[in-house]
Amino acid sequence: MSTRVGVVVFPGSNCEHDVVQAVGSLGGEADLVWHGATTVAGFDAIVLPGGFAHGDYLRPGAIARFSPVMSAVRDFADAGGPVLGICNGFQVLTEAGFLPGALQKNRGLKFICATVDLVVCSTRSALTAAAEPGAVLRIPINHFEGNYTCDEVTLAGLEAEDRIVLRYVDNPNGSVGDIAGIRNAAGNVVGLMPHPERAYDVLLGSADGAVLLRSFLAATDRSSSGRLAATATPTG
Repeated sequence: MSTRVGVVVFPGSNCEHDVVQAVGSLGGEADLVWHGATTVAGFDAIVLPGGFAHGDYLRPGAIARFSPVMSAVRDFADAGGPVLGICNGFQVLTEAGFLPGALQKNRGLKFICATVDLVVCSTRSALTAAAEPGAVLRIPINHFEGNYTCDEVTLAGLEAEDRIVLRYVDNPNGSVGDIAGIRNAAGNVVGLMPHPERAYDVLLGSADGAVLLRSFLAATDRSSSGRLAATATPTG
């Protein structure tokens, strides 16, 4: 039976269909979930896609965090369900407190649309468990507020707990510690600024995102066993 993925749609989301296409092409089954929904029952994994939720008014993700669906996503995550936030979805996850830190305007105050190199720093997450430690992946980015920031204590904790899952080889936006993606303590919630759903097939220019999405689709079995973070191999 294929993994059922719920892709949350906020007013202003614009990458939801990219995720649906990528998931379907990799053997999963994806359906859109309107942000006003009060349940995510029936899904094995949840994705918060890229875009501009609620027009990015106030701050990216600052309004989306209050959408009714986020309470259901919180319960899903607390029960160990895999949750992935991509770009704007990462911003929503930080604003909602699923992940620490925040995303601010890029260094140089420029919108960036490019393909970048990422290093897999940890395989102790739903997104990277199937990847090779130290592997370099070419994945597109497309953002203005992708500069990850946190205080020194939080950064030290992320590093000590092996919660930085992806780093930029050549930092494009000023993110502290070259951070491109992080996980929660349990490893089932992951946020990243790059777009793996735009790099799952060589016809798109790179298929390097496929290993990440396949790992996420397979995360249901790992998370339900309660061993996602405990059994994966630490890498740094």
